[in-house]
Amino acid sequence: MIFMMGTLNEQAFQENPVSVQQIVELKNWTPSLLSFRCTRAPDFRFSAGQYARIGLPTKTGMVWRAYSMVSAPLEDDLEFFGVLIPGGFFSEKLKHLRIGDPIWMERENYGFMTPDRFIDGEDLWMLATGTGLGPFISILRDDAVWQQFKRLILVHGVRHDEELAYQSELIGMQAAVLTNSTLAQLHLVHCVTRGEQEAENSTVTQLLMAPRLTNRITTALMSGQLEQAAQTLLEVKTSRVMMCGNPQMVEETRKLLHQRGMKPCRRLNAGEFLSENYW
Repeated sequence: MIFMMGTLNEQAFQENPVSVQQIVELKNWTPSLLSFRCTRAPDFRFSAGQYARIGLPTKTGMVWRAYSMVSAPLEDDLEFFGVLIPGGFFSEKLKHLRIGDPIWMERENYGFMTPDRFIDGEDLWMLATGTGLGPFISILRDDAVWQQFKRLILVHGVRHDEELAYQSELIGMQAAVLTNSTLAQLHLVHCVTRGEQEAENSTVTQLLMAPRLTNRITTALMSGQLEQAAQTLLEVKTSRVMMCGNPQMVEETRKLLHQRGMKPCRRLNAGEFLSENYW
């Protein structure tokens, strides 16, 4: 996830206190997708859905990138989910990290894409493309959202089946609440745009407890296919929507939601959707 980039000087250290943490776990989902865990400063606090700024040193100074927390707010460590961009300043450093290596973190959290921004609603739609899935894993790992809504609909758009990360955990969550009427029910939908030929033999696909669409999220939303797959209507009265992914998906979805009479959440005004670009 790339929001910003810069070098760290003495003034920045004073204005944005930084802690040095250690890598404790690395997981490669594909050659270009990885999750990593690091230790957590005792004074670092965040809400599920927020992000942090992480720094790695280069020959020209510290390079910073913003990553959403994947871990739940009460976990001891911090987990992040990212994409390795060929030739990228940060990616070239990130892909060579090993367990025990240092990583720099600002102590401040960022972002307003949190479920508690919604004051009502029965269904929470979480629309993600690529590594935009990260903040929604954090939200689903937090107990609060399971009490706040009746239905949780997670839609993940990727190009290929192997990019559907965190599936075993999500399937476990889905199964765990099937017989518990006091918790929200989790519906999973996958939009795989370039995987038609590989779907039949994909181990991931065989394990999924989720409908698998071959359209982009916005195309499936326009056609009604997405609501049919989720077995839930997306409507103003009951639905609240969070979008996290590439800017094109976010912008197109915002327009579609506006057409349905939905409006964005503002600090002083309640709304029906929240969004964050993840690029």
